[in-house]
Amino acid sequence: MTPGLPSLGLHLPNIVLSVGAALAYALLAWAHPRMTPAQTRTALGIAWLLHLLVLSTGLLAQPARFGFAPALSGTAWLVLTVYAIESRLYPQLRARWALTVLGAAVVLLALVFPGTPYPQLRSPWLPLHWALGIASYGLIASAVVHAWLMQRAEKAMRRGAPTDTTLPLLALERLTFRFVAAGFVLLSATLLAGWWFAEVLNHTWTWNHKTVFSVLAWLTMGVLLLGRWRLGWRGRTAVRTLYLGAGFLLLGYVGSRFVLEVVLNRI
Repeated sequence: MTPGLPSLGLHLPNIVLSVGAALAYALLAWAHPRMTPAQTRTALGIAWLLHLLVLSTGLLAQPARFGFAPALSGTAWLVLTVYAIESRLYPQLRARWALTVLGAAVVLLALVFPGTPYPQLRSPWLPLHWALGIASYGLIASAVVHAWLMQRAEKAMRRGAPTDTTLPLLALERLTFRFVAAGFVLLSATLLAGWWFAEVLNHTWTWNHKTVFSVLAWLTMGVLLLGRWRLGWRGRTAVRTLYLGAGFLLLGYVGSRFVLEVVLNRI
């Protein structure tokens, strides 16, 4: 049976919270041009909190559930958390519309595809591996958002057109690479934790699609940081390398789980 709302087995509070979070994000995306900064912060805070409650009910449920859609939902929530903090430090940043639409989409996606149930975790440390992975996803996704903003600002500057962010390009570039570096560190920790769990639980490291794409993402991010440090990479070369590494990372866990859960219907 294809996963869907009637077969989710979710409690009503989870459904209500998910719909509420999606509506809060959608309302913010639609109404923020007519809202004051204080109203926008309040609306974003409500949507952020509802999203957090949705994630918590999924992970703390009995049995816990996890999969490609909850992973995307957690990643989007981390990106929005980073944006909420940064918008306080850099009010010039403008990405609310795209991020709130993304938040609404992933919340509803996780409602329809809640992931695989885990009645009994094979190791009490497995949630740590999940947390490290989602944190690395979130930081690298934040780097992608900053690279996108940097590209938009650069194109607007070349055309002489007004831009929706007045944050200097060099500042956006520094922020982008800081997130890349932090994401690379956490991705390294995720791979090490995955190797350790594999050795402890299975006594062997398995080279499956998830592992191969994750290692490719790690190598690409490492090359990007090395190119930045030794060769001064910036601009299109750096952004394209970042997008390539993020694509590999997305294909790692999210891509492999999407195939299993949706295409092959193995949940």
